[in-house]
Amino acid sequence: MARPRKVICMKQDYGSIRQRKSGGNYYFRYQVNGQRKEVSLKTRNKVEAEKKAKELVEVAKSSNIEVIAAHVQYSKGLKKKLTNLPLVDVFEKYESHPDKATPHTQHERYAYRGSFKEFIEFALGLPRKKKYRHLQVENISDITKEVAILFADHLRTTEIAVDTHNRKLKRIRKIFSCFIEYFEEGNPFDLKQLYRVKREEQGKFQRRQAFTRDQERQLLEVLDDDKFQVINKEEIRVIYYIGMFTGQRLKDCVLLQWQDVCLEQRRIRLKQYKTGKEVSIPIAPELYKVLADANESQTNMYVCPNSAARYQRLDKKGINIGANLVNKDVLRVIKWIGVEPSIKVEGRVKKVTVYGFHSLRHSFCSFCAQSDISKATLISILGTDSEIADKYYTHVDEVSQIQAIAKISDKIHSDRSDNQRIKDVLELLDSNPPASKKTLAKIKNMLTD
Repeated sequence: MARPRKVICMKQDYGSIRQRKSGGNYYFRYQVNGQRKEVSLKTRNKVEAEKKAKELVEVAKSSNIEVIAAHVQYSKGLKKKLTNLPLVDVFEKYESHPDKATPHTQHERYAYRGSFKEFIEFALGLPRKKKYRHLQVENISDITKEVAILFADHLRTTEIAVDTHNRKLKRIRKIFSCFIEYFEEGNPFDLKQLYRVKREEQGKFQRRQAFTRDQERQLLEVLDDDKFQVINKEEIRVIYYIGMFTGQRLKDCVLLQWQDVCLEQRRIRLKQYKTGKEVSIPIAPELYKVLADANESQTNMYVCPNSAARYQRLDKKGINIGANLVNKDVLRVIKWIGVEPSIKVEGRVKKVTVYGFHSLRHSFCSFCAQSDISKATLISILGTDSEIADKYYTHVDEVSQIQAIAKISDKIHSDRSDNQRIKDVLELLDSNPPASKKTLAKIKNMLTD
Protein backbone atom coordinates (compact mmCIF):
# COMPACT_ATOMS: atom_id res chain seq x y z
CA MET A 1 0.00 0.00 0.00
CA ALA A 2 1.41 3.42 -0.99
CA ARG A 3 2.26 5.78 1.84
CA PRO A 4 0.20 9.01 1.89
CA ARG A 5 2.02 12.13 0.78
CA LYS A 6 3.06 14.46 3.58
CA VAL A 7 1.09 17.67 4.04
CA ILE A 8 3.44 20.65 3.85
CA CYS A 9 3.33 23.67 6.21
CA MET A 10 5.93 26.44 5.90
CA LYS A 11 6.14 29.44 8.21
CA GLN A 12 6.73 32.83 6.58
CA ASP A 13 7.48 36.29 7.98
CA TYR A 14 3.80 37.28 8.18
CA GLY A 15 2.05 33.91 8.30
CA SER A 16 2.37 30.38 6.96
CA ILE A 17 1.83 28.42 3.77
CA ARG A 18 0.08 25.07 4.06
CA GLN A 19 -1.87 22.42 2.20
CA ARG A 20 -5.24 21.42 3.61
CA LYS A 21 -4.79 18.00 2.05
CA SER A 22 -1.82 16.20 0.57
CA GLY A 23 -1.22 17.18 -3.05
CA GLY A 24 -3.86 19.93 -2.93
CA ASN A 25 -3.63 23.69 -3.43
CA TYR A 26 -1.54 25.79 -1.06
CA TYR A 27 -3.15 28.31 1.32
CA PHE A 28 -1.65 31.42 2.94
CA ARG A 29 -2.65 31.98 6.60
CA TYR A 30 -2.01 35.21 8.48
CA GLN A 31 -3.46 37.26 11.38
CA VAL A 32 -4.86 40.80 11.58
CA ASN A 33 -5.75 42.26 15.00
CA GLY A 34 -5.87 38.79 16.50
CA GLN A 35 -8.14 37.45 13.75
CA ARG A 36 -6.89 34.61 11.55
CA LYS A 37 -7.29 34.99 7.79
CA GLU A 38 -6.64 32.34 5.17
CA VAL A 39 -6.71 32.60 1.39
CA SER A 40 -6.15 30.04 -1.37
CA LEU A 41 -3.03 30.59 -3.48
CA LYS A 42 -4.65 28.54 -6.27
CA THR A 43 -1.56 26.48 -7.06
CA ARG A 44 -0.07 23.11 -6.09
CA ASN A 45 3.43 24.25 -6.98
CA LYS A 46 5.53 25.08 -3.91
CA VAL A 47 7.68 27.71 -5.64
CA GLU A 48 4.67 29.51 -7.13
CA ALA A 49 2.91 29.36 -3.77
CA GLU A 50 5.84 31.05 -2.03
CA LYS A 51 5.89 33.75 -4.71
CA LYS A 52 2.17 34.46 -4.37
CA ALA A 53 2.44 34.47 -0.58
CA LYS A 54 5.09 37.19 -0.77
CA GLU A 55 2.64 39.30 -2.77
CA LEU A 56 0.05 38.88 -0.02
CA VAL A 57 2.53 39.94 2.65
CA GLU A 58 1.80 43.52 1.59
CA VAL A 59 -1.89 42.79 2.20
CA ALA A 60 -1.06 41.61 5.70
CA LYS A 61 0.84 44.83 6.38
CA SER A 62 -2.09 47.06 5.37
CA SER A 63 -4.64 48.76 7.66
CA ASN A 64 -7.77 46.86 8.72
CA ILE A 65 -10.08 48.24 6.02
CA GLU A 66 -7.44 47.70 3.32
CA VAL A 67 -6.84 44.16 4.57
CA ILE A 68 -10.51 43.24 4.40
CA ALA A 69 -10.92 44.76 0.94
CA ALA A 70 -7.77 43.16 -0.45
CA HIS A 71 -8.55 39.83 1.20
CA VAL A 72 -12.08 39.69 -0.21
CA GLN A 73 -10.83 40.80 -3.61
CA TYR A 74 -8.19 38.07 -3.77
CA SER A 75 -10.42 35.35 -2.32
CA LYS A 76 -13.13 35.97 -4.90
CA GLY A 77 -10.60 35.94 -7.72
CA LEU A 78 -11.18 39.61 -8.52
CA LYS A 79 -7.50 40.48 -8.45
CA LYS A 80 -6.75 41.29 -12.08
CA LYS A 81 -3.81 39.46 -13.57
CA LEU A 82 -1.44 41.07 -16.05
CA THR A 83 -2.87 40.87 -19.55
CA ASN A 84 -1.23 43.64 -21.56
CA LEU A 85 1.70 41.75 -23.10
CA PRO A 86 1.01 40.87 -26.74
CA LEU A 87 2.14 37.40 -27.69
CA VAL A 88 4.25 38.74 -30.56
CA ASP A 89 6.30 40.82 -28.09
CA VAL A 90 7.03 38.02 -25.63
CA PHE A 91 10.30 36.78 -27.11
CA GLU A 92 11.82 40.27 -27.24
CA LYS A 93 11.14 40.70 -23.52
CA TYR A 94 12.34 37.16 -22.84
CA GLU A 95 15.77 37.90 -24.35
CA SER A 96 16.35 40.59 -21.70
CA HIS A 97 14.91 38.55 -18.82
CA PRO A 98 17.42 37.62 -16.08
CA ASP A 99 16.09 34.05 -15.88
CA LYS A 100 16.30 33.25 -19.58
CA ALA A 101 18.10 30.12 -20.76
CA THR A 102 21.80 30.37 -21.60
CA PRO A 103 22.46 27.91 -24.46
CA HIS A 104 26.07 27.00 -25.19
CA THR A 105 25.77 27.53 -28.94
CA GLN A 106 24.35 30.21 -31.24
CA HIS A 107 22.47 27.46 -33.05
CA GLU A 108 20.50 26.59 -29.89
CA ARG A 109 19.75 30.28 -29.27
CA TYR A 110 18.13 30.48 -32.69
CA ALA A 111 16.33 27.21 -31.97
CA TYR A 112 14.56 28.92 -29.04
CA ARG A 113 13.40 31.71 -31.34
CA GLY A 114 12.34 29.25 -34.06
CA SER A 115 10.34 27.02 -31.69
CA PHE A 116 8.54 30.00 -30.17
CA LYS A 117 7.81 31.50 -33.58
CA GLU A 118 6.30 28.19 -34.68
CA PHE A 119 4.06 28.24 -31.60
CA ILE A 120 2.97 31.87 -32.11
CA GLU A 121 1.97 31.25 -35.72
CA PHE A 122 -0.07 28.24 -34.62
CA ALA A 123 -1.72 29.98 -31.63
CA LEU A 124 -2.65 33.18 -33.49
CA GLY A 125 -4.16 31.10 -36.27
CA LEU A 126 -6.47 29.12 -33.97
CA PRO A 127 -9.33 31.69 -33.70
CA ARG A 128 -9.51 31.86 -37.50
CA LYS A 129 -10.58 28.23 -37.56
CA LYS A 130 -14.29 27.67 -37.03
CA LYS A 131 -13.64 24.89 -34.54
CA TYR A 132 -11.57 27.14 -32.26
CA ARG A 133 -13.31 30.52 -32.56
CA HIS A 134 -14.03 30.45 -28.84
CA LEU A 135 -10.29 30.89 -28.22
CA GLN A 136 -9.18 34.52 -28.10
CA VAL A 137 -5.41 34.41 -28.52
CA GLU A 138 -3.67 37.78 -28.63
CA ASN A 139 -1.85 38.28 -25.33
CA ILE A 140 0.36 35.95 -23.35
CA SER A 141 -2.37 35.57 -20.71
CA ASP A 142 -4.63 34.04 -23.37
CA ILE A 143 -2.41 30.95 -23.56
CA THR A 144 -4.26 28.22 -21.69
CA LYS A 145 -3.64 24.53 -21.14
CA GLU A 146 -6.09 23.86 -23.97
CA VAL A 147 -3.91 25.86 -26.38
CA ALA A 148 -0.79 24.02 -25.20
CA ILE A 149 -2.47 20.63 -25.74
CA LEU A 150 -3.62 21.63 -29.23
CA PHE A 151 -0.09 22.68 -30.16
CA ALA A 152 1.40 19.42 -28.87
CA ASP A 153 -1.19 17.48 -30.89
CA HIS A 154 -0.24 19.56 -33.93
CA LEU A 155 3.46 18.68 -33.48
CA ARG A 156 2.54 14.99 -33.42
CA THR A 157 1.26 15.33 -36.98
CA THR A 158 4.49 16.84 -38.32
CA GLU A 159 6.43 13.54 -38.39
CA ILE A 160 9.32 14.67 -36.20
CA ALA A 161 11.34 12.55 -33.79
CA VAL A 162 10.27 12.14 -30.16
CA ASP A 163 13.35 14.05 -28.96
CA THR A 164 12.69 16.91 -31.40
CA HIS A 165 9.06 17.13 -30.29
CA ASN A 166 10.03 17.32 -26.61
CA ARG A 167 12.86 19.82 -27.17
CA LYS A 168 10.49 22.27 -28.87
CA LEU A 169 7.99 22.10 -26.02
CA LYS A 170 10.70 22.44 -23.36
CA ARG A 171 12.03 25.60 -25.02
CA ILE A 172 8.56 27.14 -25.02
CA ARG A 173 8.04 26.04 -21.40
CA LYS A 174 11.27 27.78 -20.41
CA ILE A 175 10.23 31.01 -22.14
CA PHE A 176 6.82 31.08 -20.41
CA SER A 177 8.41 30.25 -17.04
CA CYS A 178 9.87 33.76 -17.11
CA PHE A 179 6.35 35.25 -17.29
CA ILE A 180 4.53 33.12 -14.74
CA GLU A 181 2.73 36.17 -13.32
CA TYR A 182 0.57 36.27 -16.45
CA PHE A 183 -0.95 32.84 -15.81
CA GLU A 184 -3.62 32.09 -13.21
CA GLU A 185 -3.06 28.31 -13.24
CA GLY A 186 0.69 28.18 -13.72
CA ASN A 187 2.77 27.50 -16.82
CA PRO A 188 0.47 25.82 -19.40
CA PHE A 189 3.45 23.87 -20.79
CA ASP A 190 4.06 22.06 -17.50
CA LEU A 191 1.51 19.39 -18.45
CA LYS A 192 3.08 15.92 -18.69
CA GLN A 193 0.62 14.85 -21.39
CA LEU A 194 2.21 17.29 -23.85
CA TYR A 195 5.42 15.30 -24.06
CA ARG A 196 6.06 12.09 -25.96
CA VAL A 197 7.86 9.02 -24.61
CA LYS A 198 10.75 7.09 -26.15
CA ARG A 199 8.82 3.87 -26.52
CA GLU A 200 6.61 5.47 -29.20
CA GLU A 201 9.47 4.89 -31.64
CA GLN A 202 10.42 1.47 -30.32
CA GLY A 203 10.59 -1.07 -33.12
CA LYS A 204 10.05 1.50 -35.87
CA PHE A 205 13.65 1.66 -37.02
CA GLN A 206 17.10 0.26 -36.47
CA ARG A 207 19.41 1.92 -34.00
CA ARG A 208 22.91 3.05 -34.91
CA GLN A 209 24.86 0.04 -36.15
CA ALA A 210 28.49 -0.90 -35.57
CA PHE A 211 30.85 -1.59 -38.46
CA THR A 212 32.28 -5.08 -38.79
CA ARG A 213 36.05 -5.57 -38.94
CA ASP A 214 35.71 -6.25 -42.65
CA GLN A 215 33.79 -3.01 -43.21
CA GLU A 216 36.42 -1.01 -41.33
CA ARG A 217 39.12 -2.60 -43.48
CA GLN A 218 37.16 -1.59 -46.59
CA LEU A 219 36.88 2.00 -45.30
CA LEU A 220 40.65 2.25 -44.96
CA GLU A 221 41.16 0.73 -48.40
CA VAL A 222 38.92 3.23 -50.21
CA LEU A 223 40.56 6.09 -48.32
CA ASP A 224 43.90 4.91 -49.77
CA ASP A 225 42.43 4.49 -53.28
CA ASP A 226 43.03 7.52 -55.57
CA LYS A 227 39.93 6.84 -57.66
CA PHE A 228 37.71 7.86 -54.71
CA GLN A 229 37.76 11.60 -54.05
CA VAL A 230 36.34 13.84 -51.33
CA ILE A 231 37.32 17.34 -50.19
CA ASN A 232 40.34 17.29 -47.82
CA LYS A 233 40.59 13.54 -48.37
CA GLU A 234 43.96 13.10 -46.66
CA GLU A 235 42.61 14.77 -43.52
CA ILE A 236 39.38 12.77 -43.68
CA ARG A 237 41.59 9.66 -43.72
CA VAL A 238 43.36 10.85 -40.56
CA ILE A 239 39.99 11.60 -38.91
CA TYR A 240 38.79 8.07 -39.69
CA TYR A 241 41.94 6.56 -38.17
CA ILE A 242 41.48 8.64 -35.00
CA GLY A 243 37.84 7.60 -34.65
CA MET A 244 38.58 3.96 -35.44
CA PHE A 245 41.41 3.54 -32.90
CA THR A 246 40.13 5.80 -30.09
CA GLY A 247 36.33 5.54 -30.22
CA GLN A 248 35.93 9.31 -29.96
CA ARG A 249 33.11 11.41 -31.44
CA LEU A 250 33.43 13.22 -34.77
CA LYS A 251 33.90 16.70 -33.26
CA ASP A 252 36.66 15.50 -30.94
CA CYS A 253 38.45 13.86 -33.88
CA VAL A 254 38.10 16.79 -36.31
CA LEU A 255 39.13 19.44 -33.77
CA LEU A 256 41.98 17.42 -32.21
CA GLN A 257 44.97 19.70 -31.55
CA TRP A 258 48.66 18.83 -31.57
CA GLN A 259 48.94 19.96 -27.96
CA ASP A 260 46.69 17.00 -27.09
CA VAL A 261 48.92 14.51 -28.94
CA CYS A 262 52.14 13.27 -27.39
CA LEU A 263 53.91 11.14 -29.98
CA GLU A 264 56.87 10.51 -27.66
CA GLN A 265 54.65 8.91 -25.01
CA ARG A 266 52.29 7.58 -27.68
CA ARG A 267 49.23 8.96 -25.93
CA ILE A 268 46.34 11.32 -26.72
CA ARG A 269 44.93 13.45 -23.89
CA LEU A 270 41.85 15.50 -24.69
CA LYS A 271 38.82 17.14 -23.12
CA GLN A 272 35.65 15.99 -24.83
CA TYR A 273 33.47 18.72 -26.27
CA LYS A 274 30.14 17.08 -25.44
CA THR A 275 30.77 15.90 -21.88
CA GLY A 276 33.71 18.05 -20.77
CA LYS A 277 35.42 14.89 -19.51
CA GLU A 278 39.16 14.46 -19.89
CA VAL A 279 40.36 11.17 -21.34
CA SER A 280 43.81 9.71 -21.88
CA ILE A 281 44.16 7.16 -24.68
CA PRO A 282 47.22 5.15 -25.82
CA ILE A 283 48.04 5.58 -29.51
CA ALA A 284 47.72 2.35 -31.49
CA PRO A 285 50.63 1.51 -33.87
CA GLU A 286 48.43 2.06 -36.97
CA LEU A 287 47.27 5.45 -35.68
CA TYR A 288 50.81 6.41 -34.64
CA LYS A 289 52.09 6.04 -38.20
CA VAL A 290 49.28 8.22 -39.59
CA LEU A 291 49.79 10.93 -36.95
CA ALA A 292 53.57 10.87 -37.38
CA ASP A 293 53.18 11.42 -41.14
CA ALA A 294 50.74 14.30 -40.52
CA ASN A 295 53.11 15.81 -37.96
CA GLU A 296 55.87 16.13 -40.56
CA SER A 297 53.85 18.77 -42.42
CA GLN A 298 52.46 20.44 -39.30
CA THR A 299 51.62 24.11 -39.95
CA ASN A 300 48.65 24.63 -37.62
CA MET A 301 47.46 23.99 -34.07
CA TYR A 302 44.96 21.45 -35.43
CA VAL A 303 45.93 17.97 -36.57
CA CYS A 304 43.51 18.40 -39.51
CA PRO A 305 43.52 22.20 -40.04
CA ASN A 306 41.45 22.41 -43.24
CA SER A 307 38.73 20.12 -41.88
CA ALA A 308 38.75 21.95 -38.55
CA ALA A 309 38.21 25.29 -40.31
CA ARG A 310 35.44 23.75 -42.43
CA TYR A 311 33.80 22.23 -39.34
CA GLN A 312 33.70 25.60 -37.55
CA ARG A 313 32.21 27.54 -40.48
CA LEU A 314 29.33 29.86 -39.53
CA ASP A 315 26.62 31.52 -41.61
CA LYS A 316 25.73 35.24 -41.51
CA LYS A 317 23.57 34.71 -38.41
CA GLY A 318 26.41 33.03 -36.54
CA ILE A 319 24.89 29.56 -36.81
CA ASN A 320 27.29 26.68 -37.38
CA ILE A 321 26.87 25.09 -40.80
CA GLY A 322 30.31 23.46 -41.04
CA ALA A 323 29.59 20.45 -38.83
CA ASN A 324 26.97 19.28 -41.32
CA LEU A 325 29.39 19.80 -44.24
CA VAL A 326 32.11 17.63 -42.67
CA ASN A 327 29.53 15.02 -41.68
CA LYS A 328 28.45 14.78 -45.34
CA ASP A 329 32.09 14.27 -46.34
CA VAL A 330 32.33 11.42 -43.83
CA LEU A 331 29.10 9.80 -45.03
CA ARG A 332 30.36 9.91 -48.63
CA VAL A 333 33.22 7.61 -47.63
CA ILE A 334 30.74 5.13 -46.10
CA LYS A 335 28.79 5.03 -49.37
CA TRP A 336 32.01 4.09 -51.20
CA ILE A 337 31.96 0.65 -49.52
CA GLY A 338 28.37 0.01 -50.61
CA VAL A 339 26.68 0.84 -47.30
CA GLU A 340 23.66 3.18 -47.24
CA PRO A 341 24.03 5.48 -44.21
CA SER A 342 20.36 6.48 -43.85
CA ILE A 343 16.99 4.77 -44.29
CA LYS A 344 13.43 6.08 -44.68
CA VAL A 345 11.21 5.38 -41.69
CA GLU A 346 7.45 5.55 -41.44
CA GLY A 347 6.29 8.50 -39.37
CA ARG A 348 9.49 10.52 -39.82
CA VAL A 349 10.11 13.26 -42.39
CA LYS A 350 13.88 12.94 -42.23
CA LYS A 351 15.73 9.71 -42.88
CA VAL A 352 17.23 7.92 -39.89
CA THR A 353 21.01 7.51 -39.88
CA VAL A 354 21.97 3.88 -39.33
CA TYR A 355 25.66 4.04 -40.31
CA GLY A 356 27.74 7.15 -39.67
CA PHE A 357 31.00 8.24 -38.09
CA HIS A 358 29.43 7.45 -34.70
CA SER A 359 29.27 3.82 -35.85
CA LEU A 360 33.04 3.71 -35.29
CA ARG A 361 32.36 4.38 -31.60
CA HIS A 362 29.97 1.43 -31.55
CA SER A 363 32.54 -0.73 -33.36
CA PHE A 364 35.18 0.23 -30.81
CA CYS A 365 32.87 -0.94 -27.99
CA SER A 366 32.04 -4.13 -29.84
CA PHE A 367 35.68 -5.03 -30.47
CA CYS A 368 36.61 -4.33 -26.83
CA ALA A 369 33.82 -6.62 -25.63
CA GLN A 370 34.90 -9.37 -28.04
CA SER A 371 38.48 -9.06 -26.78
CA ASP A 372 37.44 -9.41 -23.12
CA ILE A 373 38.47 -5.83 -22.31
CA SER A 374 36.85 -4.80 -19.04
CA LYS A 375 33.91 -2.41 -19.17
CA ALA A 376 35.69 -0.04 -16.77
CA THR A 377 38.67 0.18 -19.14
CA LEU A 378 36.37 0.89 -22.08
CA ILE A 379 34.58 3.65 -20.17
CA SER A 380 37.89 5.28 -19.25
CA ILE A 381 38.60 5.58 -22.99
CA LEU A 382 35.12 6.62 -24.13
CA GLY A 383 34.77 9.09 -21.28
CA THR A 384 31.23 8.05 -20.41
CA ASP A 385 29.21 5.11 -19.15
CA SER A 386 26.57 5.57 -21.82
CA GLU A 387 24.14 3.05 -23.27
CA ILE A 388 26.72 2.23 -25.92
CA ALA A 389 28.82 0.33 -23.39
CA ASP A 390 25.75 -1.41 -21.95
CA LYS A 391 24.74 -2.49 -25.44
CA TYR A 392 27.89 -4.58 -25.97
CA TYR A 393 28.67 -5.72 -22.43
CA THR A 394 26.59 -8.46 -20.82
CA HIS A 395 26.30 -8.57 -17.03
CA VAL A 396 27.94 -11.53 -15.26
CA ASP A 397 24.59 -12.72 -13.89
CA GLU A 398 23.17 -12.80 -17.41
CA VAL A 399 26.12 -14.89 -18.64
CA SER A 400 25.56 -17.36 -15.81
CA GLN A 401 21.87 -17.54 -16.64
CA ILE A 402 22.57 -18.25 -20.30
CA GLN A 403 25.04 -21.02 -19.41
CA ALA A 404 22.53 -22.54 -16.98
CA ILE A 405 19.73 -22.56 -19.55
CA ALA A 406 22.05 -24.06 -22.19
CA LYS A 407 23.07 -26.92 -19.87
CA ILE A 408 19.50 -27.66 -18.84
CA SER A 409 18.36 -27.55 -22.44
CA ASP A 410 21.13 -29.96 -23.44
CA LYS A 411 20.09 -32.44 -20.75
CA ILE A 412 16.39 -32.21 -21.50
CA HIS A 413 16.77 -32.73 -25.23
CA SER A 414 19.26 -35.60 -24.89
CA ASP A 415 17.97 -39.18 -24.79
CA ARG A 416 21.40 -40.64 -23.99
CA SER A 417 23.18 -40.91 -20.68
CA ASP A 418 26.88 -40.06 -20.26
CA ASN A 419 27.75 -43.78 -20.21
CA GLN A 420 25.84 -44.31 -23.43
CA ARG A 421 27.73 -41.43 -25.06
CA ILE A 422 31.10 -43.04 -24.08
CA LYS A 423 29.95 -46.40 -25.39
CA ASP A 424 28.96 -44.84 -28.73
CA VAL A 425 32.37 -43.16 -29.08
CA LEU A 426 34.21 -46.42 -28.34
CA GLU A 427 32.15 -48.24 -30.98
CA LEU A 428 32.93 -45.51 -33.48
CA LEU A 429 36.65 -45.79 -32.77
CA ASP A 430 36.54 -49.56 -33.24
CA SER A 431 34.84 -49.20 -36.61
CA ASN A 432 37.07 -46.29 -37.71
CA PRO A 433 40.36 -46.62 -35.81
CA PRO A 434 43.00 -43.85 -36.01
CA ALA A 435 46.16 -44.45 -38.04
CA SER A 436 48.11 -45.08 -34.85
CA LYS A 437 47.21 -47.93 -32.49
CA LYS A 438 48.94 -46.05 -29.70
CA THR A 439 46.60 -43.07 -30.23
CA LEU A 440 43.55 -45.37 -30.22
CA ALA A 441 44.60 -46.91 -26.91
CA LYS A 442 45.18 -43.48 -25.40
CA ILE A 443 41.69 -42.27 -26.40
CA LYS A 444 40.07 -45.39 -24.97
CA ASN A 445 41.89 -44.92 -21.68
CA MET A 446 40.71 -41.33 -21.46
CA LEU A 447 37.09 -42.39 -21.96
CA THR A 448 37.08 -45.37 -19.60
CA ASP A 449 39.23 -44.15 -16.67
